Amino acid sequence: MYQTPIVPAQGRPPPAAYNCRMHAALVPARLILLLCGLASAAAFAQAPARLPAPAEAPASKVPEQTIERIRHEDAGSRIDELRVGGETKSITVQPKGDAPPYQVAPD
Repeated sequence: MYQTPIVPAQGRPPPAAYNCRMHAALVPARLILLLCGLASAAAFAQAPARLPAPAEAPASKVPEQTIERIRHEDAGSRIDELRVGGETKSITVQPKGDAPPYQVAPD
């Protein structure tokens, strides 16, 4: 079998030379793309910045105190006691019958 040699047309470079120049022109573009990819990969590899902890409300000098209203009742009177933070603040006694109410001063 006899094959005829392929002869390039006049004025055009051979196909291999044309492709080499095309690949050579793409090398800077590929290099830039590779460098951008490496830079973005480095940025994504970094640990995310931590947000500062939310500022807590300053602790008040007076702790939150519980308020208790206690009522004792028997056959002769009704006693209302007010306690704030476990300390008795006021005691009111309401006798049964026609006697007026009165307050007892806590110590």
